[in-house]
Amino acid sequence: MLSKSAVAVSFFIMSLYGNLFMEAEGIGVNWGSQASHPLPPATVVRLLQDNGIKKVKLFEADSQILRALSRSGIQVMVGIPNDLLAPIAGSVAVAERWVSQNVSAHVSSNGVDIRYVAVGNEPFLKAFNGTFESITLPALQNIQSALIKAGLANQVKVTVPLNADVYESASNLPSDGDFRAEIRDLMISIVKFLSDNQAPFTINIYPFISLYNDPHFPVEFAFFDGTGSPVNDNGRIYDNVLDANYDTLVWSLQKNGFGNMSIIVGEVGWPTDGDKNANMQYARRYNQGFMNRQKAGRGTPMRPGAMDAYLFSLIDEDAKSIQPGNFERHWGIFYIDGQPKYQLSLGNSNGLVPAKGVRHMAKKWCVLAPSANLQDPQLGPSVSYACDHADCTSLGYGSSCGNLDLAKNVSYAFNSYYQVSDQLDSACKFPGLSVITTSDPSVGSCKFKIMISSGGEASGRMPSRRSVAVLLLLSVCLYIVL
Repeated sequence: MLSKSAVAVSFFIMSLYGNLFMEAEGIGVNWGSQASHPLPPATVVRLLQDNGIKKVKLFEADSQILRALSRSGIQVMVGIPNDLLAPIAGSVAVAERWVSQNVSAHVSSNGVDIRYVAVGNEPFLKAFNGTFESITLPALQNIQSALIKAGLANQVKVTVPLNADVYESASNLPSDGDFRAEIRDLMISIVKFLSDNQAPFTINIYPFISLYNDPHFPVEFAFFDGTGSPVNDNGRIYDNVLDANYDTLVWSLQKNGFGNMSIIVGEVGWPTDGDKNANMQYARRYNQGFMNRQKAGRGTPMRPGAMDAYLFSLIDEDAKSIQPGNFERHWGIFYIDGQPKYQLSLGNSNGLVPAKGVRHMAKKWCVLAPSANLQDPQLGPSVSYACDHADCTSLGYGSSCGNLDLAKNVSYAFNSYYQVSDQLDSACKFPGLSVITTSDPSVGSCKFKIMISSGGEASGRMPSRRSVAVLLLLSVCLYIVL
């Protein structure tokens, strides 16, 4: 029989390692793939393992990514994009085929630990104007039927990742929370279906978006330092917006008879660029604050205990749509080459472990030629073309490269296009305007990036999407010069 001292030592060791295990085990990450030069899936899986990340959320069923996750020890939530909701809602056979190809095949043959199927992604956003309201529940029901037929319903649960705008509070107090009036009946039907099938409610909560949308939003209330003005809701004290938002959902569920429903926070994080409030300091402060809460097992006044949550996101996506804002391409805790952006402890070490075996292209950049004339009429169209086909979101107001002069703005645009084009000589031939250099043109925190090597594989290409903020900035600069 163990002595009291031995038991005490054992308990201390178990508690110490239990906290570390809980934190690494409890946190997941979102792995998006909208990048011009995505890292090989095997490299990303190694990155996840090296950082002790045990759960990953995918936005679509990419077969290469799923194969790379085979026998990795990583739990998977695999997503169904919104554009597939209609065919799946309209046909059980389509749902069965999707489950067979994207779940059953990987679970049985490849040993992928799929735990959830995410049906759609924030389908009830107000910006969608009701497009997916009539088809999300039928799609959810058909996927559940397909999982039952495949014999996977006990192992794989369905869910619908929803934006926090599906509920509201007239007083801004969590206890007054309820589902948004125009979709309340639909939400209750979905929640009942999830509850009947022992499936979780998945919610995405973004304090950054609150700050982005409302210039009067109290900045300190977005973080976890307790420095903001607290909100007293009938004795429940809220010192940050995440807790208040989460408990608004808890009250919404409770008022409608589902007070014990499990909740997953599908996306939570902070971007590092593309807006005046998107920077390294705020991102580290927010994400480390969240992780510290997880490690301490702190929940909300209504739901004590660490949250089941997925950080958004793992790696930057330089080809993502910027319709919501330029910050959309900068949510990663890693750059697109798998290098950590800042020190962040996930519980298994003092900081993030970088991706291994990543090769970069040659140290050369495409910049504005010294002989170029800033009043050249081709300058504006050339910059517009470059930014239409590359990522210029760091040039916007308040961003990491927002203080560059006109010449450096142009150089940044040219180089972005040159790098995304795999440093082809033809990608730096803006007539009379551009030249290739081996001298790094980076200025302070504004880094002129070098693209990662595609390693012989066909690299991606940027979609043609124009950043209005960037073009407006450049237009103003050109106007001043002219």
